[in-house]
Amino acid sequence: MRIGIIGATGGIGSRVVTEALLRGHHVTALTRDATRIGEERKNRENIVWKTVDVLDAESIAAVLPGMDVLISGYQPGNAARDFDDTVSRSIADPTVYAGAARALLKALESHPRTRLIVIGGAGSLEIEPGLTRADSDELLHRSLDQLGLPREYAAAVRGHRDALNVLRTSNRLWTYFSPAEEIAPGPRTGRFRIGGDQPVLDADGRSRISSEDAAVALVDEAELPRFVQRRFTIGY
Repeated sequence: MRIGIIGATGGIGSRVVTEALLRGHHVTALTRDATRIGEERKNRENIVWKTVDVLDAESIAAVLPGMDVLISGYQPGNAARDFDDTVSRSIADPTVYAGAARALLKALESHPRTRLIVIGGAGSLEIEPGLTRADSDELLHRSLDQLGLPREYAAAVRGHRDALNVLRTSNRLWTYFSPAEEIAPGPRTGRFRIGGDQPVLDADGRSRISSEDAAVALVDEAELPRFVQRRFTIGY
């Protein structure tokens, strides 16, 4: 397959690149400035690097010809290099997630057969029927405290939820991926459980996954779509 990956240098995006290449797919790695990519990354087989502005529909549409699936791991800044900067940028303008979703959908109007997978947030998962952490300051602040994030990041969590709501109004071939609440680099086990709108909890009641296994799930969905016009999540 030909898979485009926005945020290809990011914490999850870089692992999606590795997973897709491992399976023999052709990857278009998309970043804000492809001229800054080192030769070691550029010289890998079956990958080309291109510059894209995820908030500009025309910029996105320009890279879509021939692409089967576009996976967007967009974040303000680059969390893999400077996590605190991404957090502060997300707090400063939480509307960027919905803005990116609108631009992606607009770009797909001219390429309606290209599938879109958006990597979003876990705050919009239902912890009880009809109730999400994003709906409650108390629940959201408690979760952010546990994750070591500032409470002001609640605005970004709701920004991710707004992006999901933008996608839900569209008839394009979109999928929204909510990772587990706890996600960090770790082993690639290939063994996890898949859920829909509710978090997948382990025996200790934790919602957790490695970035490597998140990449496995994303490429699985690219290869064999199960959640078109739907959201899914994963966890151990």
